[in-house]
Amino acid sequence: MTTSAAGASAPRSIASADYIAGLGKGLAVLECFDTERQRLNATLAAARAGLTRAAARRHLLTLAYLGYLESDGQHFWLTPKVLRLSGCYLASARLPRTVQPVLNRLSAMAAFSFSAAVLEGSETVIVARSTAHDHAQQLFAHGLHLGSRLPAHATSTGRVLLADLPIEELDAWLACRTLHRLTLHTATQPDELRARIAQVRAQDYCIAQEEHELGVQAIAVPLRNSAGRCVAALNAVTSSQRLSAQALERNLLPLLRDAAQELRPLL
Repeated sequence: MTTSAAGASAPRSIASADYIAGLGKGLAVLECFDTERQRLNATLAAARAGLTRAAARRHLLTLAYLGYLESDGQHFWLTPKVLRLSGCYLASARLPRTVQPVLNRLSAMAAFSFSAAVLEGSETVIVARSTAHDHAQQLFAHGLHLGSRLPAHATSTGRVLLADLPIEELDAWLACRTLHRLTLHTATQPDELRARIAQVRAQDYCIAQEEHELGVQAIAVPLRNSAGRCVAALNAVTSSQRLSAQALERNLLPLLRDAAQELRPLL
């Protein structure tokens, strides 16, 4: 189980009598689908979900029967019904509804894309984002949208959220993860990442330059609630050609910090 930066902590353990294995396996099959694997057969789903082929096939067929998947008889792919799950979160969760108007205003003011993200396992998940002047959609190879997942170790939001973890939790996070190299600028060694996180903790913001994707850079600040707890990270994304790191600090950091201060009593 993981602890979300966006709300109440999920339980770290569960009694075996309370755990529904079939539900866990079904969700694992749903999570197998992504940009690289938009269509899966039973063999591929089994390998990705850690199931036998027979079990994966049953879960795929059940999900198709329930309307969450479509199939041509061999391969399966997601249907729009899956969006009901994310739609329920966006409609009921306080964080996205609270920050969205501020993101829209920031984007209109500065003509950049602004997002709010939370930590989920090895990745950050975008839970709110601006839609005006969407330069980030053209910057990233696959674009950005609500629900986009980005590697925490190589992103500005990820390092802001990791910097807020207690040292023992950060140690545990690093101990069970491989830091994949995405560009020549990605930190792939735990000590190197620790040093970058320590810098973020000291300055209370993060600039990530071409660590996740070449030509893309971002600046992020923590979003804290009235109790001082970091519940999300707020960032702006632009191209490395459009603004230098110094320009990011000069032009965008004050806007992000003002927005975080404005949101603090509302979170």
